[in-house]
Amino acid sequence: MTATETLSLTEIEALAYDALVATGTAPENARPLALATAMTEADGVASHGLAYVPIYAGHVACGKVDGKALPVLSQPRPGVVAVDAATGFAHAAINKGFTELIPAARSQGVAVLAIKNSYNCGVLGVHTQRLAQAGLLGIGFTNAPASIAPSGGAKPVLGTNPISIAAPGGDGEALVLIDQSASTIAKSEVMKHAREGKALPRGWVLDAEGNPTTDPEAGLKGSMVPSGGYKGVGIALMVEMMAAAMTGASLGTEASPFSGPVGGPPKTGQFFIAIDPDVTAEGGFGERIATLVASIRDQEGARLPGDGRASARTRAARDGVAVSVATLEKLRALL
Repeated sequence: MTATETLSLTEIEALAYDALVATGTAPENARPLALATAMTEADGVASHGLAYVPIYAGHVACGKVDGKALPVLSQPRPGVVAVDAATGFAHAAINKGFTELIPAARSQGVAVLAIKNSYNCGVLGVHTQRLAQAGLLGIGFTNAPASIAPSGGAKPVLGTNPISIAAPGGDGEALVLIDQSASTIAKSEVMKHAREGKALPRGWVLDAEGNPTTDPEAGLKGSMVPSGGYKGVGIALMVEMMAAAMTGASLGTEASPFSGPVGGPPKTGQFFIAIDPDVTAEGGFGERIATLVASIRDQEGARLPGDGRASARTRAARDGVAVSVATLEKLRALL
């Protein structure tokens, strides 16, 4: 059984922040990344929480991400915000972009944020959740290094390319939070199995020849299985258009891996759409979304996307989060 230590969300944020600053990340860039790390742990997505901070630190050291980069914001149209992440952390670029995106969406009814020259943004739903907490419907796209082959092919051309949508509730939190990648499983899970020497369930990955395999190393050299077959490929392609083509970021085939030190900055992108639902629904959004949610929750055993994360968030705020001692040792060694 894995040894753990319970930390509060405040302690998680502080530990992430201190480790990032100690390893070369500017304080103003470390803060939004540390906050997102705590939110990720609260949501129960440990694979992208504190366990990822040593990877971030290693990528600052090798130059895959510039920890001191200052994102550059522009607003070419009233409803369009653009941020050049300057090969720095995506979280800092997103945070800066949101300072203009949120008021623009409230003023215009809808606004978009395009980010280029960016890096792994972690759990995409953390960011759309922030838009929902601001009372907006948030839609997010982020592309990733190529790991999904097109239908009928064996060579990866698209990333796992997540898409997320978060709808606001009446309590200042996300009532619905959909966050899913275009692959059957997140690539981080395959990497985790590879590190631990564990076989994969069949249906997660294909080898370099396009054959199903349970070997994580073969899968990492091959491709991820798209969720829903050709439909998953379609989602990955849509996200690639939104997060790369629409932002001027690197395509998945041009981006360096998010794992390991090789290849320099990936220069991927993110794209967000923020909508004021009270404008489009003329004040009826709250009632409509509540009715929709009730039609799902009223069924015995039925779950709403985001319910698991919301429950984990409530527990984390009350009880803290059990963090692997091995992860904590790696982090404290960075200080």
